[in-house]
Amino acid sequence: MRPSCFICAGMIILRKSVPGLSDRTLSRFVSRVCRAARLPGTVNVVVTGNTELRDLNHRFLGKNVPTDVLSFPPMPGFENDFSGDIAISAEIAAQNARLLKHSLADEIKILALHGVLHLAGYDHEHDRGEMARKEAALRRSLGLPVGLMERNGQARKNLRKKAKAAGEGARATP
Repeated sequence: MRPSCFICAGMIILRKSVPGLSDRTLSRFVSRVCRAARLPGTVNVVVTGNTELRDLNHRFLGKNVPTDVLSFPPMPGFENDFSGDIAISAEIAAQNARLLKHSLADEIKILALHGVLHLAGYDHEHDRGEMARKEAALRRSLGLPVGLMERNGQARKNLRKKAKAAGEGARATP
């Protein structure tokens, strides 16, 4: 059984430098998001590169391409004070930020928000828009620019086109 208190941000690892974002700032942000999403327990976050995200995506989802964010719920029996892990590609986040004209720090926060919602049980592929609505509301309340679930069609097309041209296959979280 999960605790009723909110512990949230555990280990924050910034393997890639993000201007305007420290591990402490990201930790505080993730804690706020966990409280808002009503996700108790500790969440670990690593901000790394495409190679590691590709390896994780291949190992756990069988997809041999990098992606922007992956969420890993705890293994059965480890749920007590642990809600899961989030891995974010700083490289794909940088592409998204440039394309959408906001800061890399904001994009990392948007991806962390998306990852936390997955850990809280939301699934945009099967929930008839519930996760998108929740993410949009939280994004607005947290003062973040357009989010992962709200990107307009042209921005998505441009991102896919650019990623395909670069051979990276960047796309939204599975």
